Amino acid sequence: MDWSTIFSAANVLAMIAWGVLIFLPRHPTALAGVLYLGVGLLCMVYAVALGGVLSGVIPAGEGGSGANFTSIEGVRDIFASDGGVTIGWVHYLAFDLFVGLWIARDADAKFVSRFIQAPVLALTFIAGPAGLFLWLIIREPRARAKGRWN
Repeated sequence: MDWSTIFSAANVLAMIAWGVLIFLPRHPTALAGVLYLGVGLLCMVYAVALGGVLSGVIPAGEGGSGANFTSIEGVRDIFASDGGVTIGWVHYLAFDLFVGLWIARDADAKFVSRFIQAPVLALTFIAGPAGLFLWLIIREPRARAKGRWN
């Protein structure tokens, strides 16, 4: 298993999906593509790679001594291998893209300008939880406005 190739392919897939989400019109087909071809494929790669490593079928690479999420040392050991880094990165890519898709749909439903959405989505792409936090702050007044609760 070439972890570098999987890492690069996941990055390209995420970049394409984020580009569609930020720059293209929000046609239902485009949103479905981001969900199923972006988030879905990243989730599938994650699940197959994680399952393969945990079952021992796919080697994680040098440095990884097994999955131990109960201590900082154990998590460090997981990320000490190319497999661990790749699986962790794909996890981030999938969840951040899912959150970005939710933000875009929620913002459209609340009639938030794409000029406001773009920087929020870019921040979500770069630093997921920070972008989500910013969106939660921006959406609060609109979410509470009469007739806008979705």
